[in-house]
Amino acid sequence: MKSLGSRDAQGLFYGLIGVLIFGLTLPTTRIAVAELDPVFVGLGRALPAALCAGLLLLVTRTAIPARRHWWKLAITSGGIVFGFPVFATIAMATVPAAHGGVVLAILPLATAVAGSLFGGERPSLAFWFFSLMGAALVFAFVVVRGGGLGGISFGDLLLVIAVICAAVGYAKGGVLARDMAGWRVICWALVIAVPFLLVIVLLASGPINWQAGVGAWSGFFYVALFSQFLGFFAWNHGLALGGIARVGQLQLLQPFVTLLASALLLAEAVGWIEVAFALAVVASVMAGRRTQVRRVP
Repeated sequence: MKSLGSRDAQGLFYGLIGVLIFGLTLPTTRIAVAELDPVFVGLGRALPAALCAGLLLLVTRTAIPARRHWWKLAITSGGIVFGFPVFATIAMATVPAAHGGVVLAILPLATAVAGSLFGGERPSLAFWFFSLMGAALVFAFVVVRGGGLGGISFGDLLLVIAVICAAVGYAKGGVLARDMAGWRVICWALVIAVPFLLVIVLLASGPINWQAGVGAWSGFFYVALFSQFLGFFAWNHGLALGGIARVGQLQLLQPFVTLLASALLLAEAVGWIEVAFALAVVASVMAGRRTQVRRVP
């Protein structure tokens, strides 16, 4: 058994912190979009995060990243600053947060695929078998809750696109975090996005509802400062230490955090179907936790 001080154990620890923070994203987003424009929530949330990131980079006198890192930073930013927030936020205007939490259980598989494509990782066949089993269960859940293939909603499709964006962003961010600290990765990913964010938010979002309630603004600032900023400090560091595919599997715990938060914060009905499928998905891929994941130099 590996000691708690090993890189893998530390990676899992930091990854778990990130999962706990990210698990509240969908419920708090749903609270925010009840009174605030979805585009403003999806993209505008990155502006307060970028302000904090810029100040942190200035205070720490962080050097500008090397030229070889900029393309990876751009892809990371596109995935986790633009893609996932926008598509997940719009989806939360149409489907319950508890439902979305189970659909996002497919994210570990997508992250493993992205890690294989972009992170130089080579999971074993056993790893892929259990991961694909989890993905099949998620698909079955969507079909069952939707009443058949024809019941798959537009919100479900948006969540799948959000998953793809997040997986690519995680993989590129995890690769970058091997060369530069994880907190620097998210800080630079946010800062370089500011000019584009400002233009899109000003042109595409509706009027800002400044009279929105405390709950809506609390949800907005949670996703801005925690989901979009602080959570990545721990998550990127965990990916760099423990590996993209292996640490990414911790997100199988995220549906439970989301289901619990949905019940407590939104009073959403969380029935046996949601719990059963979430348990089955976690069990299927947790079975692959001890399978081999080889990193190619």
